[in-house]
Amino acid sequence: MESVNADTPFARVRLGAARCPIRSRFMSNPPSPKRRPQSVKTFDAYLANVAPEQRAALEVLRVQLKSAALGAEECISYGRPALREGRVVCGFGATKKHCALYMFSDTTLDAFADELTGYDLSKGTVRFQPDRPVPSSLVKKLVKARLSECAALDAAKKDKR
Repeated sequence: MESVNADTPFARVRLGAARCPIRSRFMSNPPSPKRRPQSVKTFDAYLANVAPEQRAALEVLRVQLKSAALGAEECISYGRPALREGRVVCGFGATKKHCALYMFSDTTLDAFADELTGYDLSKGTVRFQPDRPVPSSLVKKLVKARLSECAALDAAKKDKR
């Protein structure tokens, strides 16, 4: 067996944190608590951390979502406010540049692609500016379509059992 020189980089890693410059630097200087994402437990706590103009748009969206999905309960999913009816139906959130409506399904959004022109779309997400929110009638249509999709998925799951 070949002896290992203690000054090689591989030896430092094998010898542990005390000799490893990368690991010891990280351990002596942990990330700042200000940079760690804060986990929220409620819709109100999430909205309290959002800019005022976005908060107003998201509060209106919250009411629209809850009126469209009457039996759904509020929850936090993936760190964002969401509504759950057995499974996650929809949610919303905000970043520095936009607000977002999360449908958690790209098939639901594909069905309404014509009505969503002018909004930034990605897989299961509609991004919008606070001063140009998604119309209430379209939000209701999207939520109803997502609820029916969830019901179909649940029925298919029961049939497999």
